[in-house]
Amino acid sequence: MTPTASFTPASQGWFARAEAWLDAKGKGAWIAAMVLGFIVFWPVGLALLAYMIFTKRMGGRKGSCARRSHLRSLRPSGNSAFDAYKDETLRRLEQEQHNFEAFLERLREAKDKAEFDQFMNDRAQAHEADDLAHSEAEADSEDAAASGEAQKG
Repeated sequence: MTPTASFTPASQGWFARAEAWLDAKGKGAWIAAMVLGFIVFWPVGLALLAYMIFTKRMGGRKGSCARRSHLRSLRPSGNSAFDAYKDETLRRLEQEQHNFEAFLERLREAKDKAEFDQFMNDRAQAHEADDLAHSEAEADSEDAAASGEAQKG
């Protein structure tokens, strides 16, 4: 059997010990450390701020109020009339959301089709203009060739 390493505070590095100490003291300790970091040397404060944001130390607690209220809304209240009303309202709202999303999809498709049709019309007009210019250039060159032959003869 291989011995497992135990992680006691003494075996951890200074950073891990400082992090554990600040976590034990709470969010106020993290904020105080960040402010002191800005006072002593601004990059230290900035680094602490980035660390606090990326490790979610500045976010809410795991059982935030919004999450609890959402979970509370899913449980039955015990009042059958209210629960039936709530279920019907939620079903209606979900149907309205589905219908609205379908409407937005049709709207996007119609806009895309209109833009594509406009592109194709512009392209066709550009080809017509090129063909017209090309045929006029051919006619001019034929006229020049005919007038050149007439002058020779």
